[in-house]
Amino acid sequence: MVTGMVTLDDIHAARDRIAGMVRETPVKPAPGLSRLAGGPVWLKCEHRQETGAFKLRGAANAVARLGDVAGVTTASTGNHGRALAHAARAQGLAAVICVSRLVPQNKLDAIAALGAEARVIGASQDEAFEEARRLQREEGFALIPPFDHADVIAGQGTLGLEILRQVPDAAAIAVPLSGGGLLAGVALAAKSLNPAIRIIGISMERGAAMAASLKAGRPVEVEERQTLADSLGGGIGMRNRLTYPMVRELMDDLILLTEEEIAAGIRHLAQQDGETVEGAAAVGAGAILAGKLRADGPLVLILSGANIDPARHAAILRGQT
Repeated sequence: MVTGMVTLDDIHAARDRIAGMVRETPVKPAPGLSRLAGGPVWLKCEHRQETGAFKLRGAANAVARLGDVAGVTTASTGNHGRALAHAARAQGLAAVICVSRLVPQNKLDAIAALGAEARVIGASQDEAFEEARRLQREEGFALIPPFDHADVIAGQGTLGLEILRQVPDAAAIAVPLSGGGLLAGVALAAKSLNPAIRIIGISMERGAAMAASLKAGRPVEVEERQTLADSLGGGIGMRNRLTYPMVRELMDDLILLTEEEIAAGIRHLAQQDGETVEGAAAVGAGAILAGKLRADGPLVLILSGANIDPARHAAILRGQT
């Protein structure tokens, strides 16, 4: 198994390290989705995590392993930045989160509310990364990338350990896919414990960098575009070392959704399951509703984040996309 610098032991160590910093989030059955999928569907409610997204797991693990630094920085589509700001504040560190102008205002506000600076740079995550690298190079900040980092992947992998403890007979896990940190960590944990489990990555049709890179056989750049699944935007990095090879080996299937299919997932989870989630978190439900995903045995959908603008959520519930 190609895992680069990340092992199951690293994930177990991360679980112990961040135990007091993150929540163990619940799972719940989804009766409506189960009927449509032809088998039991479970919702892993990671959107109830502190900071509203799974990203805190990786950020907390990475920050906890830092030495003496001037502060921390990253480039983010929002949720990793918020998580890193939270973890940095807990350790008394300054944080500068570099974002592109595509990041929604509600996510910028949430970063600022945690005492970090949200620095808007350019029209893509790659452009924002250049500023983060400058801060690392010139001002002594520790750069903690949102996905292609061993400690971040190990932290996200703790979610896989939780899922298999809560749903031990899970046959498949549907994972929102962007840069691949979540999928790589969850897949490594889950397949190490149950090699037969299937890992299904789900992303949007509009600007999915990992999907384009897998098709090309190497990391490639894609144009970043506005999407309901804004947390799944951004590139994977042309110098990607870990998540690209891990996703390529560990993912069993990849599903891409239209904007309308993502919106349908958001609406269903709100109206049928009582869960308010952002677009990235709704892709599993959207895939089932679109007939693109079935449950051949117990299927776990990771609801990865809740950080959607309330006005946008209300509009989607009214049928707008």
